[in-house]
Amino acid sequence: MTDQDLIARIERARALLAEAAQEHGPAVLASSFGAEDMVLLDLISRDRLPVGVFMLDTGRLHPETYALVQRARARYRVRIDTFVPDTAALQDFLIAEGPDGIYNAVETRKACCHIRKVEPLARALEGKGAWITGLRRSQSVTRADTAEKGWDTDNGLYKFNPLAAWSSDDVWQYIRDRKVPYNPLHDQGFASIGCAPCTRAITAGEDERAGRWWWENTEGRECGLHVAKG
Repeated sequence: MTDQDLIARIERARALLAEAAQEHGPAVLASSFGAEDMVLLDLISRDRLPVGVFMLDTGRLHPETYALVQRARARYRVRIDTFVPDTAALQDFLIAEGPDGIYNAVETRKACCHIRKVEPLARALEGKGAWITGLRRSQSVTRADTAEKGWDTDNGLYKFNPLAAWSSDDVWQYIRDRKVPYNPLHDQGFASIGCAPCTRAITAGEDERAGRWWWENTEGRECGLHVAKG
């Protein structure tokens, strides 16, 4: 990769973000405060695009993630809307399965993801015209076919993935060059950061999402946010 390659990818990402905001608004960035989402937040801020930002606070995020949220608020002077799980649904799940029932079966883990992430996402996207994510094709086999943009039938709006063609090196060069704040867990080997019980550091040779739900098979390692229902 050359600097010119990255410049071209940055310009393409900027164009996609502008399209989402200006042609399909209201647009929102769904941020988990991973490295990719911090790049997108920086791009949106630099171009002063009318894009809202929200996070899904599952209640089980790492302390480092919450600290980064505060740093991002201060750096970009941006409002970050927060969506949390439905209290009654979460309480019923915890009574039935316990706090760590996610390890018992894939179905149980996915049920937890649905309560903590999928249902709150649906609320976050109500009334929106486009949502923006940090998905990249090289993150895992489940994301290899990620499109830069397309119609999200399940949620009834456009979905933009401006970094779909970016590599991990692209992301980190952008962060270094522009001094973008990021989660310090990345420096400890965490390539993908989600809920604390469901995330670990990866080792050499593993794909970037190998640390998510590592006790399951590779093909099933998604929470449901980016999996078509039909």
